[in-house]
Amino acid sequence: MGEVDPAFFQALEHRPSLQNIEAQGIPLIDLSIPSSPDASLEDLVKKIGDACRDWGFFQVINHGVPLEKREKIFNASRKFFAQPKEEKIKIRRDEKRVLGYYDTEHTKNVRDWKEVFDFAVQNPTIVPASYEPDDKEVTEWEVCEEYAKEMEKLGFKLLELIALSLGLKADRFHGFFEDQTTFIRLNHYPPCPVPDLALGVGRHKDAVALTILAQDDVGGLEVKSKSDGEWTWVTPTPNSYIINVGDIIQVWSNDAYESVEHRVKVNPEKERFSVPYFLNPAHYTWVKPLEEIANEQNPAKYRPYNLGKFLVTRKRSNFKKLDVENIQISHFRVSDLSDKFEGALSINT
Repeated sequence: MGEVDPAFFQALEHRPSLQNIEAQGIPLIDLSIPSSPDASLEDLVKKIGDACRDWGFFQVINHGVPLEKREKIFNASRKFFAQPKEEKIKIRRDEKRVLGYYDTEHTKNVRDWKEVFDFAVQNPTIVPASYEPDDKEVTEWEVCEEYAKEMEKLGFKLLELIALSLGLKADRFHGFFEDQTTFIRLNHYPPCPVPDLALGVGRHKDAVALTILAQDDVGGLEVKSKSDGEWTWVTPTPNSYIINVGDIIQVWSNDAYESVEHRVKVNPEKERFSVPYFLNPAHYTWVKPLEEIANEQNPAKYRPYNLGKFLVTRKRSNFKKLDVENIQISHFRVSDLSDKFEGALSINT
């Protein structure tokens, strides 16, 4: 026990159970639309809407992402994290450079048991590769770029289905993503000797529009059930993707769809790899309930906030332990607004 830094220890009420409560009912949705009359687009849209409303999470199969491209990015991730630490920290992320390698991330002011590599899908400047004097860097970048293109196709398909499920035009969300701040994260969770005290990632909600997660067969993701508040284990389904609604869709939908808390448990014997794709609008986007949804009968529950300012403010707590709560969309609820947060995120024009 002595060799584990107490910075990793969760507060007593947030420590994980060593027993896994299997998630009953997290929807597994087939994204292919057969030509048979029994499986229509309307049925698929309804399943997506029900999943977003009831769970905030669902898994998809027959999603169209080639298995070989998924396997290639996992292989690139394993190679990157297998390098000596002195190699990885050459492309270390810090408060000025928000992309790159990092191994001291905090969630809710507790250190996560993981190491990560983040890279942007637009105008990338760094790639997860070693500095060996050969062509591997180029190869690794092509792998990541190809995978990012597949994720974007799937992401926009899901955005269209979610828009339709809200009664909106299929392309309603597209305009927000012309200069997107989307990024991909490579996660590595080493074996942990104190799985009853630490978490790979502490409880949190995703501040993005939509998260598309690929994970290996080790598993670790737990979702907080909306029905009973229990932490439920998401059993990995081979070649599936786990989708979760982010804070931005919660605001756009005016709480029709809720961003749900989730966390990652660690394994005492096995390392785990996952690759989340965080679909995020342009930094200049003002996030607010959509006018088609918020009206006199359904008043807007949130004041507008600027996404870029929000993300910069939120990023600070990833690097250091803060004395205040990390900023959340709840701070922009109409009834909960404070001058402190409104002032912190306003833009001088």
